[in-house]
Amino acid sequence: MTIEVENVSYTSEGKEVLKDISWEISSDDIWLLSGPEGSGKTALISIIIGTLKPTSGRVRLLGDYKYDRVNAGVVFQEDRLFDKMSAAENVAIVRPETSAEVAAEELVKLMPQPFVSGPVCGLPPMFRRVTAIVRAVSVPSDILILDEPFRDMDDMMTKQVFSYIKEVAGHKGIIIAQRDQGPLPALRNLKLT
Repeated sequence: MTIEVENVSYTSEGKEVLKDISWEISSDDIWLLSGPEGSGKTALISIIIGTLKPTSGRVRLLGDYKYDRVNAGVVFQEDRLFDKMSAAENVAIVRPETSAEVAAEELVKLMPQPFVSGPVCGLPPMFRRVTAIVRAVSVPSDILILDEPFRDMDDMMTKQVFSYIKEVAGHKGIIIAQRDQGPLPALRNLKLT
């Protein structure tokens, strides 16, 4: 599976957010989508997953692809969690065949056991992000798209969570959007300005 972004531009309220972006993401690729705040990272992600239409250009799915749009596990800038549900329930909800107990086994790889079963509204921001990430990687998908996934994490936790994402993703493509490289290892990088 390959996602081809072809000459994509996007204008919002008279401001050019993206101009003539071409990019190709394949299975096994891990990309950093970097740039300062307001450079269009979230807009480009939204165009790729089909929730925003480009002003010009297009996104094509190449190869033997069974869907008409990108099938992605996504972490948005905001966590989009069900606050009254536990972390385990938030993860399990994306896969009916996955129990909260199985989801809890994944979560304890990255967070203390006591945080797994209480409502996520009481979690520290770092563990809310961990919950959103574990949920995204649990979604049956062809690619992971993570917008500011390591916000509220220190360098050590960022490295631990990145290793987990790589391990669980298998042969999925991965896009990580954030301002800069931070503590991540060197990755292929599409820089927006």
